[in-house]
Amino acid sequence: MIQEHHARRLHWDLRLERDGVYVSWAVPKGLPPDHETNHLAVHVEDHPLEYGSFEGTIPKGEYGAGRVTIWDRGTYEATLWTDREVKFTLHGTQVDGRYVLFQTDGNQWMIHREDPTIEGWHPLPESVAPMLAVAGTLPPDEGWAFEVKWDGVRVIAYIERGSMRLVGRAGRDCTASYPELRQLADALGAHQVVLDGEVVALGPDGNPSFEALQARMHVEDAVRARRLAKRTPVTYFVFDLLHLDGRSTIDLPYHERRRLLEGLEPLGSKEKPANGGGGDGGGGRSWALSPSYAKGGRQVLAGVEEQGLEGVVAKRVQSPYRPGRRSRDWTKVKAFRTQEVVVAGWTPGEGSRQGTFGALVVGVPGDHGLEFAGKVGTGFDDVALAALLERMDQLRRPDSPLTGAVPARETAGAVWVEPELVGEVRFTGWTRAGRLRQPSWRGLRSDKSPEEIVRE
Repeated sequence: MIQEHHARRLHWDLRLERDGVYVSWAVPKGLPPDHETNHLAVHVEDHPLEYGSFEGTIPKGEYGAGRVTIWDRGTYEATLWTDREVKFTLHGTQVDGRYVLFQTDGNQWMIHREDPTIEGWHPLPESVAPMLAVAGTLPPDEGWAFEVKWDGVRVIAYIERGSMRLVGRAGRDCTASYPELRQLADALGAHQVVLDGEVVALGPDGNPSFEALQARMHVEDAVRARRLAKRTPVTYFVFDLLHLDGRSTIDLPYHERRRLLEGLEPLGSKEKPANGGGGDGGGGRSWALSPSYAKGGRQVLAGVEEQGLEGVVAKRVQSPYRPGRRSRDWTKVKAFRTQEVVVAGWTPGEGSRQGTFGALVVGVPGDHGLEFAGKVGTGFDDVALAALLERMDQLRRPDSPLTGAVPARETAGAVWVEPELVGEVRFTGWTRAGRLRQPSWRGLRSDKSPEEIVRE
């Protein structure tokens, strides 16, 4: 019998019946799926056979406190059993094959699979670039599904038997930034998955707040991240499944990936998340399955606008996942307009802004390089002003990084910087000259690089 044990640390208990008891090993990473990797197995005390039917929760304060479920059961045949080595063949419903347990030091053992890799099993991919949406108008209901466009940062989650790695859109490892999301890895237990979703911080009104998320995006120190998680927790809204239990799912159509995603018990649960969650972040669940609507796109968009959310992403139900590609199979329709921009410099501040900057000079990549897109002078608080000025001061350069015509009156006295910082603005539209109309600063986007910015 193999039990999945959600104790202080998730592990699996391998129990082999022998001489009227269950001889037992705690296996932190579960049984290895191939013969190239050995997993740690800690030899623990024998358990009575009555324990073979146990499922439930061991209360706090007791040995092994936590939730226990039966992950697999069946029969085994031992071909060798000594004090230092056990060879056996498993016949279970989840796993079968030849294994060997061997002692390394005291109660420390290792478990090795002697058979080849489990048929059809593939290791977790090292990297999957996120699929990107194209801005457009709302398509008809037929053949499309509609999801909320969350106002956060895109994150791909690589989860395997209780361990988690989080990677942002630009390829930066951001696992340390969001410690409260580790509880999702624990909840998924033995599953091996790659998930696509958006990390969101909720504001006082219960809506996503990109401004609130700014405090969490750039933190890599583990101690500080845990402290911030209690003050500004995040929620991971999951909307796609790219790998499941040894099998890539990117070539499956959207509706099939969605069916598999909803079938993952921790994600398909109807329980609502708290504003961020458990473990390090507070009192509730730190993830949610982003809702998907098979019809009623106009009603979904109207509801999003009424709630003040960013917009809707329409997804063609027959489309595969296209890693790293911007595709019209995903069409984003925004309730309010945002644009990612590259910071090209700043103009000096006056009055209450004396000593800092008055406005950012920004550009958007075009056919001939970084093209002037206007100035942004609103949307900054004192903390943002100080942090941005410090970042820009380190990137000074003698000349403008912009190409084409740059109006001298608007950029008089500008201090130019290397075009490395990406930010996001909210605006009302484009002028005929290609300038942002009434832009307001929303924050830096460390998850994106200047090369991937496009004019919306």
